[in-house]
Amino acid sequence: METSEEHNSNPLALNMRIVRAMLVQFVKDELNNAGFTNAVIGLSGGIDSAVSTYLAAEALGAKNVYTVMMPYKTSSPESKADAELVVNDLGVCSSFIDITPMVDPLFETQKITDNLRKGNIMARQRMIVLYDLSQKENALVIGTSNKTESMLGYGTLFGDMACAINPLGDLYKTHIWDLAEELGIPEKIIKKKPTADLWQGQTDEGELGFSYREADRLLYYMIDERRTDAELEALKFPIAFIATVRKKVQINQFKRRPPLIAKISNRTVNVDFRYVRDWGI
Repeated sequence: METSEEHNSNPLALNMRIVRAMLVQFVKDELNNAGFTNAVIGLSGGIDSAVSTYLAAEALGAKNVYTVMMPYKTSSPESKADAELVVNDLGVCSSFIDITPMVDPLFETQKITDNLRKGNIMARQRMIVLYDLSQKENALVIGTSNKTESMLGYGTLFGDMACAINPLGDLYKTHIWDLAEELGIPEKIIKKKPTADLWQGQTDEGELGFSYREADRLLYYMIDERRTDAELEALKFPIAFIATVRKKVQINQFKRRPPLIAKISNRTVNVDFRYVRDWGI
């Protein structure tokens, strides 16, 4: 059992110079293995999409990275301004597509007023735009979801969680902030409150009911170190917080795996046809 002094240190500390090099090589290798040289990224103005864009630009060259800003009519103007900071800093290709006329007809005909339903539709519409652009530019969609979001299920299946490759998926939100510093991302983006900007006043931590940094420390011990609830309590995490986070991890497992395929044949996709040698790479 670790001591109280050890618990107060930073268990999430990583050498971000090494992480940066690994992720840049990951993006470069995975696109090359799949036969692509271009990448497409949905650029929201938030830190996650900014980090993915900086990594892709370093791996592939700015001219091979296509970013898309896709606001809804209630989106904050600050989000667009922050996304433009990234575009201007890196010199990546950029386009602006308003999704309002794409999603409003569905909201109206189905009388959708629930913010969660509307947010899911917007997230999936944005992915339609990205995958259409990926076809046009012969590019792969780069993911922007981090490990904290994945563990907590804080994302839309086939929406913001969809991608061809994801360089951020094994990094907690705490790591994303650290990596953003290493990459030299504008301070304004690093310091802003995390938000999906799906409706006015929405923030990630407001919806979750706790901070990312609190969740990351607990998730590290719960997931990476496989601590029991009793051990987590001994580390001074509140019982209710442990229960809330563990339940989110458990009930959202379906979001973290490919669709289950009923096995009939000798070689089944994602069961025993999942190795590099099977794909001829």
